[in-house]
Amino acid sequence: MSFFGHIGELRGHLIRSIIAIIVAAFIIGYNINWIMDHVFFGPTRNDFLTFEMVNHFSRMVLGEESIRLPKDFPVRASKLYQQFNVMMAVSIFGGIVVAFPYIIWELWRFISPALHPKERKNSIFIINSVWILFMMGVLCGYYLILPFAVNFGVIFKISDIIIPLYDLSDYTTLFLQVVLGMGVIFLFPVLIYFLTTIGILTPMFMRTYRRHAIVLIMVVAAIITPADVLSMLMAALPLLLLYEFSILMCSYTYKKVQKAAGILPVKK
Repeated sequence: MSFFGHIGELRGHLIRSIIAIIVAAFIIGYNINWIMDHVFFGPTRNDFLTFEMVNHFSRMVLGEESIRLPKDFPVRASKLYQQFNVMMAVSIFGGIVVAFPYIIWELWRFISPALHPKERKNSIFIINSVWILFMMGVLCGYYLILPFAVNFGVIFKISDIIIPLYDLSDYTTLFLQVVLGMGVIFLFPVLIYFLTTIGILTPMFMRTYRRHAIVLIMVVAAIITPADVLSMLMAALPLLLLYEFSILMCSYTYKKVQKAAGILPVKK
């Protein structure tokens, strides 16, 4: 296929991916009231799954609940089109998340004809890993990090005179920053796989600079979360585990590359 033939083929995959995002965004926008009440503002209520689990174990150990949010979470829309803008942002980004597995499948359909049968078989594992890791990151941000960030922001007070009134755009920014940020960061093992495959990265390098990576992880956790220490630690913990998993995957991939190059003996 010529260069322009590849461009035409890629355009078809991109158009189908965009249509999938639009369809998913339309479904989310059509059900925006339910999604905002039960999903978007879910981490602001005491009956949220994370809070119930924490309080369950807290009652078993301490005899009392550790987390108790105020009954009301007053949200202010200070601009005329603020609610419409938030609806569009939630619909579009939600559509990307929902359609992400299909987008990755379209990407695989584009690159798979250029692969050998063995490469195509291995690529299925990589493609599935991409959307699974992304979804794991989204769920981690939503259930593990966002609730504690909201909890800190709600309970932190410098004076009883101050009446809390939260801005809708600020909460939307926090929601998307944490949830989508964790989804993207969880793709780190995929990046490690490709860098190891092309010979840029080795497991020895990752082990040697583990301390530097820990510092970098703490910086990244501070960027994608608010300023409180608890939220940062809750974000850093899965990222540290992800880094250790990436070392194991890098070591496995490195050995396969070495064997394919004839540097290491192949086990019979």
